[in-house]
Amino acid sequence: MPKMKTNKSAAKRFKVTATGKIKRYKAYSSHLFLSKTSKRKRRLSKPDLVDPSDKKRIRRLIPYG
Repeated sequence: MPKMKTNKSAAKRFKVTATGKIKRYKAYSSHLFLSKTSKRKRRLSKPDLVDPSDKKRIRRLIPYG
């Protein structure tokens, strides 16, 4: 059986934690900061976990993650 290919764009966006959850970074945190509140900017800067409903699809993209 040949090796599976990792989707490189997904590998750069997602990391797998030690317990097997998938970590991601939040969108809307690169520009237009004047219109966003400090609270919102602070929350956007922190990583988040991928929703369980999307976990299976992302796992397929990063099989060796």
